Amino acid sequence: MTNSLNKPTPTFWVIGVAALFWNIMGVAAYIGQAYMTDEILSALPEADQLYYTNVPAWVTAAFAIAVFAGFVGCIALLIRKKWAVTLFIISLLTVLVQFVYNFFIQDYMELSPSKAIMPIVVIGIAVFLIWYSKKCQEKGWI
Repeated sequence: MTNSLNKPTPTFWVIGVAALFWNIMGVAAYIGQAYMTDEILSALPEADQLYYTNVPAWVTAAFAIAVFAGFVGCIALLIRKKWAVTLFIISLLTVLVQFVYNFFIQDYMELSPSKAIMPIVVIGIAVFLIWYSKKCQEKGWI
């Protein structure tokens, strides 16, 4: 139970809502990839087509767990539940599993610096959400 004397600051709500929107975009990206039609797939460059048609189930599962754990973690943060921290940790771990495949295992797409930017941003935000939710827990906001 949260202590009603420890009310979060407006910054807490701004960060929580921004993180929720970020994770909604992640869920949308997962759904877009998981339900990609043959028509959309055929419009992609050949390397991307090979990548998407050969993604192992465990990588897709890691992607799903990462985005949904982050999404539910943001909701937990906003409703001030301590288990938000656990969900953010699960999200980061599964993001790392997914990116191990993308960076070190798959050989369909060359990883250029421009393709490495988004994974670095995703990992950075996941780490930030763990750190921030732990700080919120220390302050008694969650």
